[in-house]
Amino acid sequence: MTDKQQPIWTRSFVSISLTHFMVFVAFYTLLTTLPMYVIEELGGNEAEGGLLVTIMLISAIIVRPFSGKLLEAAGKKRILLVSVLLFAVTTCLYMWVDEFSGLLVLRFFHGLSFGVVTTATGAIAADVIPPARRGEGLGYFAMSMNIAVVVGPFIGLTMLQYTSFLSLFMALSLIMAAGTVIACLVHVPEELDKAKPAGKQRWSIHDLFEVKALPIAIISCLVAFAYSSIISFISVYASSLGLSAVSSYFFVVFAMIMILTRPYLGRAFDVKGASFVILPCLLIFAIGLAALSITHSAWMLLVSAALIGLGYGSLLPSFQTMAVQTAANQRSGHATATFFTLYDSGIALGSYVLGMLVVYMDFPNIYLLCAVIPVAVMGLFFFYQAKSKQRDQGVSLRQAE
Repeated sequence: MTDKQQPIWTRSFVSISLTHFMVFVAFYTLLTTLPMYVIEELGGNEAEGGLLVTIMLISAIIVRPFSGKLLEAAGKKRILLVSVLLFAVTTCLYMWVDEFSGLLVLRFFHGLSFGVVTTATGAIAADVIPPARRGEGLGYFAMSMNIAVVVGPFIGLTMLQYTSFLSLFMALSLIMAAGTVIACLVHVPEELDKAKPAGKQRWSIHDLFEVKALPIAIISCLVAFAYSSIISFISVYASSLGLSAVSSYFFVVFAMIMILTRPYLGRAFDVKGASFVILPCLLIFAIGLAALSITHSAWMLLVSAALIGLGYGSLLPSFQTMAVQTAANQRSGHATATFFTLYDSGIALGSYVLGMLVVYMDFPNIYLLCAVIPVAVMGLFFFYQAKSKQRDQGVSLRQAE
């Protein structure tokens, strides 16, 4: 059986995707509801609620460069089980924290386990997918996170209409308990999961980052910067337009379009190459952001969501696939960690910088500014592809000699 005939939907792939999904359901549920918890239950303010979001992202960024080394040193399956268990235990602790300072510390440690577990799931997903179908497979894998963007907030906001925060935290604890059990079903190919014996004590940049993956990771960082305008400000922007009732459907439309287009675009990535998918998607993403900047009605908001879902929805798995493909199979964990370190940094930096700029620029101009970024990235990506092609041709010539 050739690689292109080998199945993607194996037990290990389904299990790692479900684990990834449950982690992100917990993440996005807490992302949506914890600011409300701080204000309504702890007597805090909006700034403190926002700090809870930021601190978890910062701790995840801090630990990601080290997570690739952890996967290599201890084995991917072992680190997956340990990190998902720690993430589940930390999720349970929200039931007993009733002051802001304790919640801040808990969020920091939750971010550490989140950074490691999401690196482990991404690296293992790349390992269990047939190499010739990696673009298609990682596209399906990324859908688990994008669907969680809709499911997580829906669970949180719906439950809080009928029950307490304590019940919500208990439900998330049960979800993560199930995620921990499902993670045990994952099988990583033995040749890709051998723990590396301890050797040299001096650390180098190669122990923290996959240098070959840095160029595509930097490109993804710029795209994430533009996307941060969506996840950070879309609800506020919709409210300023009097479209609060419609804003809840933004990510529903986003997810639906992504689900409908991922099978075709994933296969096209593997068969026709990265440029065939990425360049049009960057352009569509830019058009979606530009459309958002001139939105004044519900239907325009949802059309923008569809365009952004079609454009951005395929960029993340495509860039991740390219990052993994630059590295040797044994360093898929390093490549994944490098990719998500810069991706998360783009989200964090974008949320901060655009949050400062919105004081001086209104939201339409912010989204118009962000629309320029994917267009600029098209030029960078074209340059990156050209340089990669030249390098590959040079390697082929040297091997022929």
